[in-house]
Amino acid sequence: MAATRLYLDWNATAPLHPAARDAMLHALDLYGNPNSVHGEGRATRAAIEAARRQVAGLTGAEPAHVVFTSGATEAANMVLTPEFRMGRTPMSIGHLYVSAIEHPAVREGGRFAKDRISEVPVTPDGIVDLAALETMLAAHDRADGLPMVAVMLANNETGILQPVTEAAKLVHAVGGLFVVDAVQAAGRVRLDINELGADFLIVSSHKIGGPKGAGALISRGEILMPKPLIHGGGQEKGHRSGTENALAVIGFGAAAAAAAADFDSRNAAAARLRDRLEDGMKFAAPDVIIHGEAGARVPNTSFFTLPGLKSETGQIAFDLEGVAISAGSACSSGKVGESHVLSAMGCDPKLGALRISLGFTTTEEDVDRAIAAFARIAGRRKPADAVA
Repeated sequence: MAATRLYLDWNATAPLHPAARDAMLHALDLYGNPNSVHGEGRATRAAIEAARRQVAGLTGAEPAHVVFTSGATEAANMVLTPEFRMGRTPMSIGHLYVSAIEHPAVREGGRFAKDRISEVPVTPDGIVDLAALETMLAAHDRADGLPMVAVMLANNETGILQPVTEAAKLVHAVGGLFVVDAVQAAGRVRLDINELGADFLIVSSHKIGGPKGAGALISRGEILMPKPLIHGGGQEKGHRSGTENALAVIGFGAAAAAAAADFDSRNAAAARLRDRLEDGMKFAAPDVIIHGEAGARVPNTSFFTLPGLKSETGQIAFDLEGVAISAGSACSSGKVGESHVLSAMGCDPKLGALRISLGFTTTEEDVDRAIAAFARIAGRRKPADAVA
């Protein structure tokens, strides 16, 4: 009998949480349009608003400040725009500054012209260079409009946490707007939009055990908002038109509530398992390089390079061992390319790297199985390829 496959690619997507599944099964009977005034419509609307409160609870935001989208990519494209309104008054954002390690959904710059986007470097430790950001903001020409800065809270490849609170202070000191991609941090780091200093926060459903097809753009207030990306019937208070995907939104809310409910115990367990994994890999292959090991990371992520093993070769080798892992970010239609994160950190991207990410069902036995697979793969390298 074939061994059960082992899924260790939770940063790419999480399996559906049982609470989300239950909520969605119940929601299948909510057939009313949430924008209709009859009883059936009001029932669907009530379930959507309950989900809005649940997502707000995970992020320390006001429910009224949560705008549901089709996912984090749409939320990024919605907020990364030169066109904003302060109430009814148009506001112009002149330039976008993004860290060099952002997810492509942010790094592409949304609705900004390419000549209105600048990249903020990171240190060799994979942390956004605050001194460089301060210099760039000081040189910003406010005659062209306010600056906008986007820095992710947790990098999707390395798991390294970024100094977003400090970055927010620099941005606000020059009157700019600050956007934080919290997709990989949600459920793994305690989020409070006000404490982070973020003007806007981006989160995703399927990264925390909700269904794919739902995300949210969360704001600190309701006065300053971007020009809508999708126009139509004026749903989501006019910020995102289109009949709400009630089923996905309700599952998203249930997953957010579950992530908030057992936060401490779940993440403490993940950190122990991650450390067990990395100790086992270092014992099996002392030359393994664990990126970001010395700094603050989300507790479930290990991003490593095994000298002599290409990313695509390693990913296939693990897959043949029955273990699903990633060669970095799963955001390019299945392509395995050089990591822009490694490049930004000053590492040779040709070295390649693999990412193991754990989740709420991962056990010690799972980790030990992954270590055993790693040891076999490492042992098959040619001696000349490995560094003693």
